[in-house]
Amino acid sequence: MEENRLLSMDEVAGYLQIPKSTLYKMCSEREIPCAKIGKHWRFDKKSIDEWFIGKMQNPDMNGGLR
Repeated sequence: MEENRLLSMDEVAGYLQIPKSTLYKMCSEREIPCAKIGKHWRFDKKSIDEWFIGKMQNPDMNGGLR
């Protein structure tokens, strides 16, 4: 059941070990799987894990997560 858990902005920023400002930018540019509910961004943990694995397998030219 843990895999279907919704995560908050704080939780994902901590999980990915990135600043919240970077995560907000990634959300607004739709670079990461997320959904905005009212004023709050929410993330599906399984989708974040899959997205991260994809980034590890296919990093961009700068080697970053974007």
